[in-house]
Amino acid sequence: MAAKYEQLLLKNQLCFPMYACSRKIVGNYTPYLKPLGLTYTQYIVMMVLWEKKNINVGQLGETLRLDAGTLTPLLKRLEKAGYVTRKKSSKDERVTVISLTSEGDKLKEKCKDIPLQMAKKGSPLSEEDARQLYRLLYLFLDGE
Repeated sequence: MAAKYEQLLLKNQLCFPMYACSRKIVGNYTPYLKPLGLTYTQYIVMMVLWEKKNINVGQLGETLRLDAGTLTPLLKRLEKAGYVTRKKSSKDERVTVISLTSEGDKLKEKCKDIPLQMAKKGSPLSEEDARQLYRLLYLFLDGE
């Protein structure tokens, strides 16, 4: 390829290994989440709710870096499964508050070993490299 197109080589793209790693990681979660009827995105929504119990859609989107167009159908499915409720805020009808149900709280028990299972899969990174990668990824995410 001519030098003027060097920037188009896949090997020169930072975005590609990040994308491929993301797909690999999500794929690694699938065998643990599928039996529970969860996608990875639903799982991270539930993680936020297990921590917060209640959160509005805007705050959830900011936390997970997801837009309302992605969250709305996902939250509808979680509500249909009985894990969350969606209600308009009494203070502002434009705001929808997501709350954990008792069934959603029980799901936490079923998911508690997933991080341990993922850790058992191992990582080619040392603990120090993993901490550095975590720091660099957030530096990249927050750098806009």
